[in-house]
Amino acid sequence: MSAPAEVPDLVARALDLSRRRGFITSTRSETGRLLATLAASRHGTLAELGTGCGVGSAWLSSGAPKGAHIVTAELDPGLAEDVQGIFHDASNVEVTCGDWTVLEQYAPFSLLFVDVRDVMASIDVMADLLEPGGIAVLDDFVPSAFWPPIVDGQVDTIREQWLTDERFAAVEMLIDPDASLIIATRR
Repeated sequence: MSAPAEVPDLVARALDLSRRRGFITSTRSETGRLLATLAASRHGTLAELGTGCGVGSAWLSSGAPKGAHIVTAELDPGLAEDVQGIFHDASNVEVTCGDWTVLEQYAPFSLLFVDVRDVMASIDVMADLLEPGGIAVLDDFVPSAFWPPIVDGQVDTIREQWLTDERFAAVEMLIDPDASLIIATRR
């Protein structure tokens, strides 16, 4: 990766929490830098579905312009409390405890980071959460050299659906040799 090794302070604190909690599936730095870059172009409300230790939200916050509001929900009350501690000085980030549906009250979103595979399958709900021109970033895909995309001998129907839905202009991006993501903009 051709980027500085240093990460913003909030990201470093979230990564530290990830290490302490043994949470090894945090947002990759490549994905995080992309999130920060996209967040820099957004206004209004940005959201993360799948908080974990808050790494994705920390990247969003590091790029978001003043006035943008970031919301994220964590199902585990103890983890949500720990993540709230990371963002105690970040007035633009709100951590709630609950499943992802508690964030529906904050919609529409100008940027939505989805890191939960089951939620990605709800494309109609996700589309309704985005404002026109809003961007969804869907993480944690395994690259496929085939169309339709094949993973573990089966068609990846979630990826296929997002890449072909007429409500979105979408592209899959290789983040690492073993990881890709989808960026989908609501028409």
